Amino acid sequence: MRQLNLDQLRTLVAIADLGSFSAAARALHLAQPTVSLHISELESRLDAPLVVRGNRRVTPTPAGAALVERGRRLLRDADDAVDAVRRQSEGRAGRVRLGTSTGVVVDLLPQVLARLEKEHSGIDVEVSILGSGEALSRLLAGTLDIGLVALPQPPQPQLVFSAWRTQPVMAFVPPRWQSEQRVPRRITPGWLAQQPLIFNEATTHLYRLTMEWFAAAGEAPRARIELNYDAAIRSLVAAGYGAALLPVQESVEHEQVVVLPISPRLTRRLGIAHRARSGLDGATLRVLEVLGEFRQA
Repeated sequence: MRQLNLDQLRTLVAIADLGSFSAAARALHLAQPTVSLHISELESRLDAPLVVRGNRRVTPTPAGAALVERGRRLLRDADDAVDAVRRQSEGRAGRVRLGTSTGVVVDLLPQVLARLEKEHSGIDVEVSILGSGEALSRLLAGTLDIGLVALPQPPQPQLVFSAWRTQPVMAFVPPRWQSEQRVPRRITPGWLAQQPLIFNEATTHLYRLTMEWFAAAGEAPRARIELNYDAAIRSLVAAGYGAALLPVQESVEHEQVVVLPISPRLTRRLGIAHRARSGLDGATLRVLEVLGEFRQA
């Protein structure tokens, strides 16, 4: 047996509700012969009479009544499915997969998500903690929609990059160091290289920035430990395990650690990466719009 046709099912329900073929035709904006054809095709497909044509009113047969009852649920589910697709394409609802580093998650993303909830509450953002390289790989594979990545990146014909924010990199120093030793007001590579250090993992863009900063001053220090989670690094600094170089967000307070400027200065640039806009759904475009509201001039 062929599958049920939803348009024909909608016609049967309208006839049951309105009592005549002509009333159903007017309600559905169909020609009356089309309504008759819908019912005859349904009856032929199911091999059962579905309506009784009376003098004043058309009524469903027992088989027709059973189909009308279930048909209402099917049509409601179909309408809900269409509405869900429409809401997704228009950007009023949907799920967007976003990848970013731990530092952005802790310092910046809560503000972005709060704004998104206020402006587009029907959109859910699925956040993955990813380094820039992995985020770009997943964007190319189609398993990620937006990546917040370190810049610059090698050109990728399939991806679009745009500058988002810049963050100054600062020295994070244990508080007890200030009482136990003389800590300069501005941290230099030479001084910092003599201290126990905590680095980001060697696969990260920040690690490369850090090592280039030291190398420019003729230093090549080794870290006591390498991590890829900024909050954990800050906790280790607060515990006195070592110092670290981390980007900072000016609006975020870093308790239990001393944050000092470094010389020469070092800046991390963050960008937004995604596939071509022509291939993005409405929900992803709305998230990009909200991220754009946080873009630095």
